[in-house]
Amino acid sequence: MHDLRALRADPDAFDADLKRRGEPPVAAAIVELDRERRAAETALQECQAQRKALSKEVGALRRSGADSSEVEARSAALRERMETLATQVADLDAKLRGTLECLPNRLAADVPDGRDESGNVVRHTWGTPRVMDFAAKEHFELGEALGLMDFETASRLSGARFVVLRGALARMERALGQFMLDLHTRENGYDETSVPVLVNDEAMYGTDKLPKFADQSFRTTDGRWLVPTAEVPLTASVGGEILSADTLPRRMVALSSCFRSEAGAAGRDTRGMLRQHQFQKVEMVSITAPEDSEAEHERMTRCAEMVLERLGVPYRRMLLCAGDTGFGAARTFDLEAWLPGQKAWREISSCSTTRDFQARRMNARYRAADGKPAFVHTLNGSGLAVGRTLIAVMENGQNEDGSITVPEVLWPYMGGTQVIMAGAK
Repeated sequence: MHDLRALRADPDAFDADLKRRGEPPVAAAIVELDRERRAAETALQECQAQRKALSKEVGALRRSGADSSEVEARSAALRERMETLATQVADLDAKLRGTLECLPNRLAADVPDGRDESGNVVRHTWGTPRVMDFAAKEHFELGEALGLMDFETASRLSGARFVVLRGALARMERALGQFMLDLHTRENGYDETSVPVLVNDEAMYGTDKLPKFADQSFRTTDGRWLVPTAEVPLTASVGGEILSADTLPRRMVALSSCFRSEAGAAGRDTRGMLRQHQFQKVEMVSITAPEDSEAEHERMTRCAEMVLERLGVPYRRMLLCAGDTGFGAARTFDLEAWLPGQKAWREISSCSTTRDFQARRMNARYRAADGKPAFVHTLNGSGLAVGRTLIAVMENGQNEDGSITVPEVLWPYMGGTQVIMAGAK
């Protein structure tokens, strides 16, 4: 998950990256652990070579009828030493791995400093928030008044942070997912992929969700995990492979249910469906050669922006600062949609490049120009979170009478419905 050669070459730069994230310095401790491990490995290899030579000497002595007991005793002592060294190497390797796997990715140079979301930078804004000559409502007020959004029944069924959608709103949720898939596959060059929503430890670990975020995910009684995002199975699908360079970039997109046991800060967004334990999301994943990943990050973010532009939802692109950039990301662009009911910009998509951080964890490589295997770069982005897009469409399309105007691009998916009114099917 981290390049130890680069860390050894410039430990101060590694610590400087961690400091930008608010993390304490660890490079010196890692370098020392690595030195001890490599010294133990070298000693083990030397013992193996010595024991191999002694074995040949014992054989020669026996064939000649000479006494080999002294040499055999030395060989036995070496065997015990080798067992001790092998245990030491395994212990040091586990300790080093345990330290490294909990350290975040190194940041891209252009990520701004900052401790939290207040340090994020607006890169550009699209669209003009609509001026309404009536008091704008939030999505849950609109949905409940229409009789199409039911939190009470969901609570009885599953507890807090779930929702039952009915009629035209259920259809709009489906329509949004289909529209996004069609856009990304027909115009943006992504291959539609249907993936499992139950995955094993290896898939979660390889995509940096374990061990760091185990407490934020649901686990089944047989030890599998409900995916927090389709990023996990899409990205993990290339784990352990050596890809041909001419197959890159590999672009995949999936619509799936997602599950998060931790649904945001306590006491925040407790009403409505902004933060749910279960939600639908269209996820884009790209696997690229290292030299192409910067351009791919911009391309992926533009693909997500296209969805909002086609829907007519005002948004702004944010470059996340160091303190707000996620654990596995080297750089993240967030798209924030304007929500008139909240009178606020709220995140609707995150597009990140992890560079080779995930690839190292899952050993995903490609055959480089020199013929040698090299780590790929992986990128992931919401294209978009369907539930949050539904919220944005509802709030931006609301009318004074409580009805909701459907964006024109969704009419074919909605059976021609242009306005959602109370009880609409």
